[in-house]
Amino acid sequence: MDRQELDKKIVILMPVYNDWDSAKELIVKIDSCIRNTTFQFSLLIVNDGSTVPFPDNLVDSSLDSIMNIHLLYLRRNLGHQRAIAVALTYIFQSYPCKAIIVMDADGEDRPEDILSLVNLCSENNFSKIIFAERSRRIENLFFIFFYRCYQALHRILTGYSIRVGNFSIIPFIFLSPLVVSSDLWNHYAASVFRLKIPYSMRPTSRGKRISGTSKMSFVSLVIHGLSAISVYGEIVGTRVLFAAFAINALLFVMLILIFFIRFFTVFAVPGWATYSSGILIIIFLQILATTIGFLFFILNGRNSIAFIPLRDYSFFIQKTDHIFSSDENP
Repeated sequence: MDRQELDKKIVILMPVYNDWDSAKELIVKIDSCIRNTTFQFSLLIVNDGSTVPFPDNLVDSSLDSIMNIHLLYLRRNLGHQRAIAVALTYIFQSYPCKAIIVMDADGEDRPEDILSLVNLCSENNFSKIIFAERSRRIENLFFIFFYRCYQALHRILTGYSIRVGNFSIIPFIFLSPLVVSSDLWNHYAASVFRLKIPYSMRPTSRGKRISGTSKMSFVSLVIHGLSAISVYGEIVGTRVLFAAFAINALLFVMLILIFFIRFFTVFAVPGWATYSSGILIIIFLQILATTIGFLFFILNGRNSIAFIPLRDYSFFIQKTDHIFSSDENP
C-alpha cells in the first residue's frame, strides 16, 4: 500500500458484547453517513467474548461506502476499555492506516458525527486526537445524580474534569505511545490525558440506544469510573497524602488549643480535656499509620511490572475473520 492510499484509510473500531442487533443496524447507518468523502473507511468489529453467537446476516451485502469489515475475536470478555486496548494494539501491529475512529456499537455514539470528527482531525493535519464532547445526555435522574457526584470526585482526586467517553478519532501516529502505556489497559481516554497527547474536543449530542438495554450494571459503571481514576494513581495518592497531612496538622492545632484552654483559662470542664485530647490523638495516629502505609503502597506500585499492551495483547486474541469486502459485491 503506497503512502497516498494509506493517507486516505480510516479504520472504525467498534467493540461488541452480545449487542449484535444494534451493531447490524449501526453498520448500515455508518455506511450511509460516510458517503461523499475522499477517505476510505474500514470497520474492525471486536467480539468481546460474546455469549450470543455471531449472526451470519450481520453485514448487509448492499453496503457501498465501507470498504472492508473484519471481525476480531477475543478469547474472553474483557470489557470495553480492555477490548479497545487490545484492538488498538492489533491495529498498530497489523492494520496501518491514517487514523482510527473509536465508537460504541449501541448507537449512543452517533454515526452522523463520524465525518465531523474526521474533518476536524484533517483540518488539524492529524496532529491531535479529537474527542466527541457530550453537550447533551439522554439519561434518567438517578444516573445523572451519581454521574455528577462522580465528576466532582474525579475532579477532586485527579485535578481533571470528565467531559468525554470513548468516541474519538486517533491519528495512527499516536498509537505508538499508547500501546506501551499500561494505563491503556484500564481506561483509554484517561490514558490519553495522562500521556499528555495533544487533543481537542468537538461538542456532540448523545444518541439513543438502537435496541436492547445496556450491558453495564451500576456496579460495572462504578468499576469503570474507578478504572479512570486509577490511571492517575500517583496524582491521587499525592493528593490524599497532602490531605492527610493537612488533617493531622489541624488535629495538632486542636490539641494545642485544648492544652491552652485546660491550663491557661477557667473555661475547662473537668475531664473534658482528657477525653478530647485522647480521641484526637487516636485519630491522629490512625491517619498517620494509614498515610505511611499508603505511601509505601504507591512507591511499591512504581516498581511493579505492569501490563504492557504491545507485549501482552496477543494472548487475548483468538482469531480474526474478514467478513466483508466491497470488491466482492456484484
